[in-house]
Amino acid sequence: MSLSDIVADAPSVPAPRSPEGQGRSRRRQPRTYDFRRPTKLSREHVRILQIAQENFARQATTTLTSMLRTGARLELVGIEQYSYDDYIATLPLSYFVATFTLEPLPGKGVLAYPLDTAMAIVDHMLGGAGAGDQPVRPMTAMESAITSHLLERLLGELADAFAHITPLTPVLDGVEYNPQLAQAAAGSETVMVATYSMRIGSREPDATLVLPFSAFAASLNNAASPQLSDSAKHKRKRAAEALKERLAEVPVDVSVRFNPLEVPSGDLLSLAVGDVLLLRHAQDSPLEVTTNDVIFAHALPSNHRRRLAAEIVPDTATSGKEHA
Repeated sequence: MSLSDIVADAPSVPAPRSPEGQGRSRRRQPRTYDFRRPTKLSREHVRILQIAQENFARQATTTLTSMLRTGARLELVGIEQYSYDDYIATLPLSYFVATFTLEPLPGKGVLAYPLDTAMAIVDHMLGGAGAGDQPVRPMTAMESAITSHLLERLLGELADAFAHITPLTPVLDGVEYNPQLAQAAAGSETVMVATYSMRIGSREPDATLVLPFSAFAASLNNAASPQLSDSAKHKRKRAAEALKERLAEVPVDVSVRFNPLEVPSGDLLSLAVGDVLLLRHAQDSPLEVTTNDVIFAHALPSNHRRRLAAEIVPDTATSGKEHA
């Protein structure tokens, strides 16, 4: 699969959007491909995740609207592979980062959005308008309790959205306000980053949902291999038989050789026409029959209709010959 296939199905995850709306323009910019970290998300994986993430976005939109009592929307923008360190590098130093476990799967997930949006959400849940400048600081105990109630509802929606891929019981693990302190995965671990555009009242920030690829790899591969009909199975069987038949006709280079020997480099360089090189190979010892430097049979020198030939013999004896 080419890189263009992945880019087409999974737009780049942008850096957080500035007040001037530059984040959305960054989303369209290409990102450097690191060949030391090859793409693990196939096109089929992205399509399966897209269905689950879009379901989560629709359910989360309903939850946000009902709990905040204001116009709210969550819309999927794209899905892409990152290393966890690279993802964290896209976030500013002050951000709302909620981590959660993924029982029964290993690892943790991350739901992140701007801290001023998190404070505006608390304002809405307390009956306020959520407008104007919001404080950019860690939440108080009461604000954290209110936010945790909303996050638990959203994690329940996440479990429902991913039910067709694998059973999940996400549980809120903690909240950090400095992304560098949110140790949800090893720095080099591959994560799947889903980017969402949010609307909370008059605010339109970006949000990201991060899941570890290793925890979902087996489930994604199973979901990418749907059950086939009888006709499709028959076609695959015929294709495999045809491939096997053609492979049997592919010509390969075969060599018959004496046992290798070691020669001092000085003697090798001093060889001249007429010199005799002792092979130290017994006359009745079979030769090696090889292909691609792999020994697969033994043979004795012979002739057939005035041509040199190799007569295949058992590996451990020279009796009971089988003619090639």
